[in-house]
Amino acid sequence: MTQKTNDQEILAVSKIISIFTDGILFFDQSNKLVLMNKEAEKILNISKKDVIRKKIIELIGTPYLENIVGALLSGRKKRWEEEMEINEKIINVSFVKNNGTLIVLHDITKEKMVEQMKNEFVSIVAHQLRTPISSIKWTLKMFLEESFGRTTKEQKKYLKKIYTVNEKMVELINDLLNIAKIEEGRYVYKPVSTNLGRLIDSTIEQFKEKAEAKNIKISFNNLEKNAKVVVDPEKIKLVLQNLIDNAIKYNHEEGKVMIALKKEEDNLLVSVKDTGMGIPTNQQKRIFTKFFRAANVMKTDAEGSGLGLYINKELIEAHGGKIWFESVEKKGSSFYFSLPLQKNKNKIK
Repeated sequence: MTQKTNDQEILAVSKIISIFTDGILFFDQSNKLVLMNKEAEKILNISKKDVIRKKIIELIGTPYLENIVGALLSGRKKRWEEEMEINEKIINVSFVKNNGTLIVLHDITKEKMVEQMKNEFVSIVAHQLRTPISSIKWTLKMFLEESFGRTTKEQKKYLKKIYTVNEKMVELINDLLNIAKIEEGRYVYKPVSTNLGRLIDSTIEQFKEKAEAKNIKISFNNLEKNAKVVVDPEKIKLVLQNLIDNAIKYNHEEGKVMIALKKEEDNLLVSVKDTGMGIPTNQQKRIFTKFFRAANVMKTDAEGSGLGLYINKELIEAHGGKIWFESVEKKGSSFYFSLPLQKNKNKIK
């Protein structure tokens, strides 16, 4: 191919990418910048004539291009994405390597601002609601305990209904506050050496009454009685509570919840399996996202925030672990999470 033909092709492609709303850069196989559209110039606050046809190595130190150049020189292959702060904006940068390197710059500054405002709003509202809802809870508890005098059977029935609804509000507010703390990066803060088997035992104890109400049998197969992990026990207990509560709530009468703990390489693996309704295949990709609840669950149980599994994922990953699941609709679900054994001394975020 002649240089003239090559230049003509570049010119033709330049006309096409000029209409794109995202910034476009292309480095050829010799690592020379051969394509750049107006949007890229705008995002990077540089002029095309100052950088075009220069090799990556010549662009080191160029303002607003330095992060991109650094990523290109990192030796990674094929494709990846990064969020970068460029020219006081937040840019999602996509890299695709194939006979050269295509770079797409997508400005997500407004989306990030909206997300931050939404998170701040949720946090403020949750904090404002927490005190009055808690006051209602303790007042109702005092009525139920007849601290203000005797109540009739009929009165107690309605007080219990109000108390149950209020408890669900308390749970929702706590979940919203937990998410606010997670997204601010200040939620895992008390890592200590913890016997995971004992923590699971104490958590199961909390759910015995709830399981008995549905004739559900809970079993725990502990194959690692003495193994320890360095975790924030309060937060890992919250993960266990969410998983066991779901396994009971979305199970059938006289169903089973089977919990197991075992060692797998340098990790402790926890599994929580149930014989319940399972998760539809076409909805499984969204199971760890905020506010998501499967369609079959919504039909049988309209209540619930859809925040528990999102919180679980954030907490387990903050501890250097992994969480995943397997599920077949109408046959049940199996949730798993792994945590590094204490000897690894993994640093918690």
